[in-house]
Amino acid sequence: MKFSNFLFTESRDPAKDGQIIDEALKEAQLCDKLGMETLWLAEHHFDGNCGYVDPVTFAAAIAATTEQIKIGFAVAQVSLHHPVRLAENMAILDNLSHGRVIVGLGRGTAHNVYEYQGYDLDPHEAQERLNEAQQIMMRCWTETDIVHEGKFWNLRIPQCRPVPYTKPHPYVIRASSTEGSMVQLAKEGKPVMMNIQSVETIQHRMDLYRKTMKEAGYDDGYIQGMVDQCWVWRNIFVSDTDEKAEKIGIPAFKEMQAHRKKMREKVAKEQNLNMSHDKAIKEPPARTQPEHALLCGSPATVAEEIRRIEKVNVGGLILSFRMGPMAYEDAANSIELFMTQVAPEFRTKMAAE
Repeated sequence: MKFSNFLFTESRDPAKDGQIIDEALKEAQLCDKLGMETLWLAEHHFDGNCGYVDPVTFAAAIAATTEQIKIGFAVAQVSLHHPVRLAENMAILDNLSHGRVIVGLGRGTAHNVYEYQGYDLDPHEAQERLNEAQQIMMRCWTETDIVHEGKFWNLRIPQCRPVPYTKPHPYVIRASSTEGSMVQLAKEGKPVMMNIQSVETIQHRMDLYRKTMKEAGYDDGYIQGMVDQCWVWRNIFVSDTDEKAEKIGIPAFKEMQAHRKKMREKVAKEQNLNMSHDKAIKEPPARTQPEHALLCGSPATVAEEIRRIEKVNVGGLILSFRMGPMAYEDAANSIELFMTQVAPEFRTKMAAE
């Protein structure tokens, strides 16, 4: 199982934005130093939910100051970008990092309509924009003399430069927040990033993913190769003992969830809108429930919880170490403990196998 850090650093006070950006870069460099597989970046605008806001610009700073860690997007909100500019930006990052970029693409926010209004976009067009934009980006990386006539863009491009470092194009992965979207990606033979779900739901969806790929005609080797590239998300906090971990990690998680709930309710009240992709949901989502969304405890406790997820047979964990108002020092200590006392257990097992 691969391990990664979802660098989703909150900034509640605009006066501290610069400090948060500096700390986020330090966290990225620490993960690189400790040998973590991948660093994932988010994209959120106008609300401080993601302190560095623009993952493309921030990824350039990470690429220039790290050596081995892969830099992934979880996700670039494609509907907010012109696809040609985004293709160029990713090609530049691919060259700067010498092939360490993972181009994670998604439709955009489900909760903050201001992200669309701030860019003068209709949120109902987000999925169609994502689909058309991905087609354009792939052509930008692999073709010359491009002519595109679509619903949102009409383009004539002799050649996009720079050409990607990775051939034929940078690695691309899509986010999946629903079972239906995961099934569609399985039919297309593509890996997925899954949002926070219970272990039982992950098991169900991964079983369905493998079954769908098998029915679509993919062989067992290809299916396992795609499974190995799938990721699931958890928040995490590690300390010397369970008691110490729970004293810091659980309040930080709960405060993060309370703050985000308050922000979503504020948007809904001001705009009289429900931005949720699935308005039929009645139960609290897994991402808000500590028993499903949070790995918290001593290294031994966290390792045991990860073993439960490992049995599902999924490629990697996207782990959010710094939650809500948590101090950088606490998150950095959690990362160090995880990488020195938890991750090695799984590497030793892989080596033995």
